[in-house]
Amino acid sequence: MSEPFDWPLAFEAENFLRGRISTFLERNSFARRVAGRMREETGTDFFEWIDHLVLGPEDEKPLREFGLTRAAVETANGETVLCHPRATLPRVMIARGEGGMSVALRPESVADLVAALSLDSPIEGAPYSRLRRVLVSEGKGTRLEALERNGYGGFVLAPLEASDLRNIIQARELWRTRRRDCASEAEGFSAAAGILEEVIGLVGPDLACQYFFEEERRYWESRNRAAQVQKRRQDGLGLGWGNHDHHTFRSSRERFVDLIGFLTRLGFEKRERFYAGAEAGWGAQVCEQATVGIVVFADVDLQPEETRIDFSGARLAPAAKLGTVGLWVGLHGESLMHAGMHHLEARFDFELARAQLERQGVRTMKPFSDFEFLRQAFTEGERWPVREERIDGLLRQGLITKELGERFMREGALGSHLENLQRRGGYKGFNQNAVSVIISATDPRKNLQAA
Repeated sequence: MSEPFDWPLAFEAENFLRGRISTFLERNSFARRVAGRMREETGTDFFEWIDHLVLGPEDEKPLREFGLTRAAVETANGETVLCHPRATLPRVMIARGEGGMSVALRPESVADLVAALSLDSPIEGAPYSRLRRVLVSEGKGTRLEALERNGYGGFVLAPLEASDLRNIIQARELWRTRRRDCASEAEGFSAAAGILEEVIGLVGPDLACQYFFEEERRYWESRNRAAQVQKRRQDGLGLGWGNHDHHTFRSSRERFVDLIGFLTRLGFEKRERFYAGAEAGWGAQVCEQATVGIVVFADVDLQPEETRIDFSGARLAPAAKLGTVGLWVGLHGESLMHAGMHHLEARFDFELARAQLERQGVRTMKPFSDFEFLRQAFTEGERWPVREERIDGLLRQGLITKELGERFMREGALGSHLENLQRRGGYKGFNQNAVSVIISATDPRKNLQAA
């Protein structure tokens, strides 16, 4: 690893917050019904949709003892906001006086949530402004709200200027109309970098990041039936993909540095770096954009001797043979370009989501992480057709056999997945051995039909 990202378990903090949420749901019948519908209709846990809680001053001391610290964020009246810097837990705002208990959900769009739940409350904040808020329900000293964040981590509404709105519309359209099929990967990366600079000039890196990943999810979803089924379920409550955990991109060795550079311009910082040790064969750089709340797991083929270098910063030479990641890119293209993401991992109630998706005709592979604090499993892969010119290119380079090329042309190859993830104890990391298992299990060569 690049540095010791040894993520802790924060069960005490999580259990404390879940206790407060349980009390909240006992008092707020509408919130309780929403939480029930989340489980029954989407296979998700109410806890995973929470942006923040508002609790009384008496809760500040125990929360700090559990590892939460003051967050440097903007608030309307100087309120204290606590966060756990090393765990995936909702933030907590400490109320001033007897304000009661509040919970704020975070769907992708508050307008979608208002429509889906048939609410009659007005939305505060102009469309596309940095923060939008709506009252969902209140009663018995509780208040359920929903927030929409647009490249902003604070708690203060702000007006949106007409010029800002024009820039936002233009930026979103630039990402939406970005060409993914170019004459070469080099041309594609260059074009994407040009659009990136234009979008950053219009709206800054945080909004550029948010709008880029909204479009990447849309494109991935268009090519994955499991994603379409689950998104439809979550849209039934107006939630969108607000429960995303991380986005996985695959890259060739030649373009990996360019992918990481692209993410860096979007405001990402590098986190832990993975590699397969003695087995080698793959590497991954985890990156996080904290303001927008996006995590990327970037995969690449790796040679044994390259585990000792920062392979996210040193350009890798072409290899004589392809591992799982390199073959996937060779067959389908770069994730940043034509192929799109390999998978989106979203947070669910693991067993509930698996059973519900099964009833929708979406089967799940064997879990590759099965711990108290981390459970992960892919849906069965979407099989994509492979373009003849890609197979011809691999054959010319001697990277696949003629027989293998004919089978990929005839049968296609594994393309993308939806990943079912459940975190507990606020665990923020990944299990390296488990990742090795699933990368091996999804190798296109292992998933051809029996001859």
